[in-house]
Amino acid sequence: MKTNAKKTVVVGMSGGVDSSVAAKLLLGDGYNVVGLFMHNWDEDDENGACSSADDYRDAATVCGKLGIPIYSVNFSKEYMERVFAYFLAEYKKGRTPNPDVLCNREIKFGPFRRYAKELGADYIATGHYCDIGEYNGLPALLKAADDNKDQTYFLNNVRTEQLQNVLFPLGKLKKPQVREIAERENLITARKKDSTGICFIGERNFKKFLSAYLPARRGRIVDTHGKEIGVHDGLMYYTIGQRRGLGIGGIGGEDNNRWYIVEKRLDKNELVVSNGEGEELFYNALYSGALNFIGDADFLGKEFDCTAKCRYRQGEQKAHVILDGLGGARVEFSEPQRAVTEGQYVVLYSGNRCLGGGVIDKAYGVF
Repeated sequence: MKTNAKKTVVVGMSGGVDSSVAAKLLLGDGYNVVGLFMHNWDEDDENGACSSADDYRDAATVCGKLGIPIYSVNFSKEYMERVFAYFLAEYKKGRTPNPDVLCNREIKFGPFRRYAKELGADYIATGHYCDIGEYNGLPALLKAADDNKDQTYFLNNVRTEQLQNVLFPLGKLKKPQVREIAERENLITARKKDSTGICFIGERNFKKFLSAYLPARRGRIVDTHGKEIGVHDGLMYYTIGQRRGLGIGGIGGEDNNRWYIVEKRLDKNELVVSNGEGEELFYNALYSGALNFIGDADFLGKEFDCTAKCRYRQGEQKAHVILDGLGGARVEFSEPQRAVTEGQYVVLYSGNRCLGGGVIDKAYGVF
């Protein structure tokens, strides 16, 4: 007997294979499933194509095959105000933002959740690769079974209350299993490639896209001694640790190592680079002024040990966290970390649980 037959779950349908299989699995579990497609970007890409329209077509086709209704909702105003405006403001400050993290908190688990409730949802669900548990009566965000696809990093800023009555059907599956289910069910998205690029905006020529919203100012590229060795196209196009695309190949009198970015000086509009092994890029601590904890965190105390990472594809590193009592924290690493970048997120873990995270405001010192 299917115990979930009277429960309604609204699934965020993106037009991709993951949300398609999530909907199929929930149907198999006996839920009354409803699809909801979010349209959050109103502009076509540089080729004049609207990828959102194509994604909606695929989502509607999947829902039709599964025999479930699908609704479409436009959150482009909310996306522009809550995500994209922040994205641009961070680039103006010379930082490197991660809009996918904010998109989850401000759209997918914000307006989407509220709209799903209006459709009668008892639960909402997405195709994220993560899992949900409970600790001391509160939701706990858990890592996915597929280490390579785990997306808890991108959910580190979702608030505890936003994870109430949320389902992650793919949490215990590996990506190849998801593809196999889609193939077996003859879903149109079975072989569709995974989406990449900026959340809801997709793949773009980054320089061309960003220059349409922010004026670029060319300036000097200097080495760590202040010697001018080139010209940059605009500080917003570069990030700490970057080696490619600098346009400063072999220079007479310099070692034949590759150049990399170590600093962006907004006051002088200068890009600072170094030539060597990258020793200037290593830091042993960072500060985040607004750390978000997911679920019960009282057991951690004012100081605690955990693991942490500063980039999605980075492995977890041993760390010691010291809370400042004002909502922020200093995170100290057991070993130096390369290219800790302001504007990105530091995400904390305790075993299989994602504790939360925060924006990196400052990186400190080397050993």
